[in-house]
Amino acid sequence: MTTRHHHRIRILRRAMVAGAVLGALTLAGAAPALAAPALVSAPATASVRAPAPATLTVSGTGRAGAAPDIAVISVAVEARAKTGQEAMEAQSRAAEKLFAALRKQSVADRDIRTQNLSLFPVYTQATNGESKVSGYQASQSVSATIRDVDRAGRVVGAVTEATGDAGRVDGVSYDVADPGALRSRARELAHKDAHDKAAQHARLSGHRLGRLVSLTETESGRPGAGAAADMPAPAPGVPLAPGEIEEQVTVSAVYELL
Repeated sequence: MTTRHHHRIRILRRAMVAGAVLGALTLAGAAPALAAPALVSAPATASVRAPAPATLTVSGTGRAGAAPDIAVISVAVEARAKTGQEAMEAQSRAAEKLFAALRKQSVADRDIRTQNLSLFPVYTQATNGESKVSGYQASQSVSATIRDVDRAGRVVGAVTEATGDAGRVDGVSYDVADPGALRSRARELAHKDAHDKAAQHARLSGHRLGRLVSLTETESGRPGAGAAADMPAPAPGVPLAPGEIEEQVTVSAVYELL
């Protein structure tokens, strides 16, 4: 082998070594880039809110009636005299007769209550146009609860007979001693009325009736009390008509529609 040939081999080996070193350096410099994870932005998840369910608002009314088991009579006595003391004394005598008549008709003391007591001057107008006190009038208003409604007319008659011209009957009302059961029945009927209406509306609109969302009860009044006013004359056994006591409940209900 010639000297020139050996020289070529040495040059070729040097070139191979240099190429290997350069390749290693290139791979080493690229390694961090290969190792770094790709940064990819995750798409934001949109918040999708379910639509609010359709609702239906209805009102329901329930009425329940029962025969009254108590009667309340409002009576009064009044007296007029020259002085205030004389008027009060005359009123007191009439009131004693009133209370005695009530007790004689088996009205318990706990069922007799004074509602009002008054004393005021009575004025008259003189010919010259001036007003002056001509006397005084005293009065007392009393309510009496009668637990046997069939005796209400008899009690009224006994009171007017005992008090004479000093007595006055202002009214008679009827009620039930325990209205709770009557109102509960009316409430049940009101709730059923509201539910039936809601079910019908749901069916007519092509829906199904869902859950009850809210329920509100409103207060309702009773029918006015019957009255027998201004009966100063004796009236034994006054005929009275108790009628029926009615309790009414109204509710407002909100239902979901499915």
